[in-house]
Amino acid sequence: MYAIIETGGKQYRAEEGKTIRVEKLPAEKGETVIFDRVLMLNNDQDMQVGRPYLNNCQIEGKVVGTGRRRKITVFKYKPKKNYSRKQGHRQPYSDVLIGKISS
Repeated sequence: MYAIIETGGKQYRAEEGKTIRVEKLPAEKGETVIFDRVLMLNNDQDMQVGRPYLNNCQIEGKVVGTGRRRKITVFKYKPKKNYSRKQGHRQPYSDVLIGKISS
C-alpha cells in the first residue's frame, strides 16, 4: 500500500515504514504530523484517485530529523558592467517516518 501526497509544493510517494525527505515542516523532532493532501491511494486490489484530493484519507508521520541540504552556489554576472554577485544557499528539510495510512 502506498499513497501520493502533496506537501511543500511537491509530490511524494509515501509507504508505511519508509522515511521521506520533505521541505521543512513547522514541527520539532519527535512530533507527529498529519498529511491530509492525499492525491492517490493504491491498495493491493484497487486504486483511488482524488479530484484533486481524496476525502477522509490521512497519512500519519513522525519527524525523525531535520537538516539542510548541501550548498549550491548562485553566481550572477553581467559582462562589461563590473557587476557580479556570489551567493550560497542551503535548503532546509525534514525527514518524516511514515506511520499509518488511513482511508
